[in-house]
This record gives sequence, structure tokens and C-alpha cells, in this order.
Amino acid sequence: MSYLLIGNISALICEENIEPLANARIRIYLPSQNYGVEELARGIFKDLRRLSESDVQAKADHLLAESMLDERGNFSISWEDLHLFTEPLEMDICLNSVPGRHTGQQEWVQFHLSTFVPHWKRSKNRYLGAFAYVVPADKWTVIRREFGAWVITGAVKHAETLQGLKTLRVEAYNALNDRLLGWCNTSETGHYRLYFSRKDLSGGRLMQILKNNDDLFSDGPDVYFKVYSGNQLVWHESKDIALQPERQQLKHCAKLNLFIQPAPAEKKPPRLSGWLNDFIQINKTRPHYKDRYVTY
Repeated sequence: MSYLLIGNISALICEENIEPLANARIRIYLPSQNYGVEELARGIFKDLRRLSESDVQAKADHLLAESMLDERGNFSISWEDLHLFTEPLEMDICLNSVPGRHTGQQEWVQFHLSTFVPHWKRSKNRYLGAFAYVVPADKWTVIRREFGAWVITGAVKHAETLQGLKTLRVEAYNALNDRLLGWCNTSETGHYRLYFSRKDLSGGRLMQILKNNDDLFSDGPDVYFKVYSGNQLVWHESKDIALQPERQQLKHCAKLNLFIQPAPAEKKPPRLSGWLNDFIQINKTRPHYKDRYVTY
């Protein structure tokens, strides 16, 4: 008799947005200790408690099976009848990266997620079970900090109508050095999700200076935004807005809504043809349009 366990594992960003644990590794173990009936009935979740290397080695002989999660956090894992369907299982998740961390992968880090007895359903010559879990936002923020990765979510809305503004380019900047941290496009409903990592904070010598100081190195930037429609800047913030509490030392999972009022496009006068147009172009004094489309 074989066993097949299917499911999904994702994480919460700021209590509203869900992010899949894409390309993580799932491991199923026989329990390394005895659990009471009442404990198992409640389920024992650890919210991704990190395991040391010695912890992982100590339970290696209890490993039943392992598999990878896909891009959506879905998994399918199976093993032969090496345990009874009434026995509890231990589930661990291994990560070597998180979305938005593009500085290269690091060694796998293993977390214990849960000890539970799946509700098995017999189907022909195997037992079928399902499991789904969403990592709480506060726990996911801590894990993202370990990987030096940030994510900002929110919506770009019209300041008066509060309608979401679609297909706009959102850029986030580090107020310390005016460096572009990351960018993304808004969806049809005006929502956006923007990623950046530690190297985006400066990309230079500053990171070498701070790397030995974990407190400084892990602090988030103070941020401000610019919004574009195509190549046209339609709205930007004063750099001073980065001094507001919600913009300072940005958490690794943050939600920031932007309320903007884009300036209307300028109506161009009809083009004159012939000698009159040439005469005007020669004698025309050109005004400065640097901030023509910018509203504060």
C-alpha cells in the first residue's frame, strides 16, 4: 500500500497578500518522539521553526520522502507503506531563497512546520491525503529578513476617485542615496508587488562596510516613489516623505498604498505647414518643461 500526499504551502504578506513558497523542498519524516492523542488532534504547527544542522542530521534516519514545490507552492509527494495510516508525520520545509532575492542562492535552510496525522482516504491501492498551510505574516517577515529580501505590496489609486490605476510603472527609491530599489507594473485593478534585496540598497562599498554589523545590515531603507505611464513621469513624491514613520526602515514585508493625481496630458496645438511653420520654429523661444507633468 502506498501513500500520496498533495497540497500547497504559501505565506502571508501583511495579512492580505499570499506568496507561494515556490521551489522550496518538502520533507516528510516519521516522528522522532511520542505525541499524545489530544496534541495530534489539535495539530502541532511550528510556523517554520528553524532547525540546526545537528537537528537535521539527528532525524535523517526517519526520512520517508521528499519533493519540490512548484512555482505556485503546490506539491505532490509519495512513499511506500513504511508506516501505518494512523501514525503521525513530521513535515519540514527547506528554503535556499525567497522571491525577490536575486543575489544568488545560499545553502538550504530547514524549518520544522508541523506534526500531524493526515486524514487519509483509501483509493484502490493507496491512501490519499491533503495538506495546506499559510505561514503567518510575522513569521514570514522574519524569514525574509534572514534572506535579505524585501517585498512591498499595495495599490496605486486616484487621490479623488480612489479608483485603482492600471498599467502604471511604480518605482521605489532609497532616500539615503536616491538609488532605485526596484520597480513593477500595476495590475488591472491598480495593485502592485515590488521586490528588492540587500544589494539594491547601495550596490557598492557601503554594503561592504555594513556587512559585519547585522543590525545595520538588516535594517530596511527609507523609501519614496515615482510613478510612470510609459516613459512619462506622471507623479512623484518629495524625498522628505521618506521621513514618515511608515516609510522609515521598511520592514521586509510592507504594504504601502499610493494616492496620486496624475496631471492631464497637454493638448498639442495643430501643426502649421509651409513657410509659416518654418518661420515660427526659427523665432520660437522654447520654454522649460522639466516639471510640466509633475504634481505635488
